[in-house]
Amino acid sequence: MLAEQRARAILQQLSQHQTVSVTELCQATGASEATIRRDLNALARQGKLVKIHGGATSLEEEEFLAREPDLATKQRYSREKERIARYAAGLVGEDDVVFLDTGTTMLHLADHLKGSKALFVTSSIDLAGRLTAHSLHVYVLGGALKLGTVDIVGAEALDALRRYNFTKVFLGTSGVSVSQGFTTPDPEAAALKALAASRAQSVYMLADSSKFGRVTAATILPLDAAQIITDRLPDRKYLDSTDIIAV
Repeated sequence: MLAEQRARAILQQLSQHQTVSVTELCQATGASEATIRRDLNALARQGKLVKIHGGATSLEEEEFLAREPDLATKQRYSREKERIARYAAGLVGEDDVVFLDTGTTMLHLADHLKGSKALFVTSSIDLAGRLTAHSLHVYVLGGALKLGTVDIVGAEALDALRRYNFTKVFLGTSGVSVSQGFTTPDPEAAALKALAASRAQSVYMLADSSKFGRVTAATILPLDAAQIITDRLPDRKYLDSTDIIAV
């Protein structure tokens, strides 16, 4: 089978099954694994598929969000966020040093941390207030306040963050995509989240199921850089890229 014929066969398999393995493509085309891997690399460079470990997945029909969601939108899925937050809180031990990101799910998380002996660091003024109301030990990063919120961003916040090392980091995201990873509309927020992740032993992304298949302006991390905690997994293809806990 010629290269062009193999390419058509691969894309046809993806159109039928969305995700296919190298082994399945070898059976469908009669080609060797090495040949199929070369074909997948070429098709990925052409933007016709997304190459994943052990195979490929079709391009997602993704919703691109150009702007930060408004408060009413962020407050949706409150039951799902509550379940995610409750599970995440159970991962925090007494000796942990924890970075908590901004967002409504993190506010739910704070309410499940009452009595914790861990040390917490955050870039959210709202979250810091919630944590101190529960008599928890918390540090707040210094820096510029983001317009429209009371979240801290900018160079000073990044400098402050570099002073810490974390056992666990809990992050929020606006989008989860196989091809683009975890994304957020604000590049400054993305930089802060990425730096926090780089200074942690374990990284958890708290993402309700509405975030899957969405892409925003700035990539935070690739999917394999964090474990996802979600309420429901909308598509098993994400399991090829990272570990996912559905609660």
